[in-house]
Amino acid sequence: MHILISNDDGVFAAGINVLAEVLSEIATVTVVAPDRNRSGASNSLTLENPLRLREVGDSRYAVQGTPTDSVHVALNALVKDKVDFVITGINHGANLGDDVLYSGTVAAATEGFFMGVPAIAVSLCGTTYFHTAAQVVKKVVLNDKDKPLPRNRLLNINVPDVPMEDIQGWQVTRLGARHRAEDMIEDRDPRGHAIYWIGPPGAKQDAGPGTDFYAIENNCVSLTPLQVDLTAHDTIDTLNLWVTNATK
Repeated sequence: MHILISNDDGVFAAGINVLAEVLSEIATVTVVAPDRNRSGASNSLTLENPLRLREVGDSRYAVQGTPTDSVHVALNALVKDKVDFVITGINHGANLGDDVLYSGTVAAATEGFFMGVPAIAVSLCGTTYFHTAAQVVKKVVLNDKDKPLPRNRLLNINVPDVPMEDIQGWQVTRLGARHRAEDMIEDRDPRGHAIYWIGPPGAKQDAGPGTDFYAIENNCVSLTPLQVDLTAHDTIDTLNLWVTNATK
């Protein structure tokens, strides 16, 4: 089995290296990830500049680009062998609810999914017990051999930041939601010009039973199937009716 690993925290981040180490026990692993922290890059591609790769270890490459760039160049140009999984992470912090829209970790997995490879994004809801998250992913991959995961979706996994023995179970969840983000933080640079920092994410809003937020609060692994078709299918008939009436 051959697994491609990427992330958005950068090729030298603790999470990706723990994940690569653990998955190397069961598969051939290739790591292709940004050369620096690109958190929040979402699905961005670098179009105005060439992508530069640097080998930083055995089957490990740093890309001067985004998480999506990393998976794209890996599958299209760098990795010649068949890839059985694209696994992204372990993210340093949760990707719950609305976070997935901005997450470079989820975006990198999405790129793998777009290119026809089963894809998993994994995040640790903290920055301590990366080995717990890595063991969760290892178990998912091993179980996929006998009981394959659905191939028409990508999987977003969030893991509580606790030792493995403190995990209280696994839950299949839906995305929760947050309130709107808090206000931006205004400051001044040394020349007196206004600068702005993105404020903290909004507080949890939809976080009840069945959501990814709820699973994590109860020390459970959250597994959320994600689809990339953004079409609001239940609104097509309504919009067709509107078009018919509006264009008479």
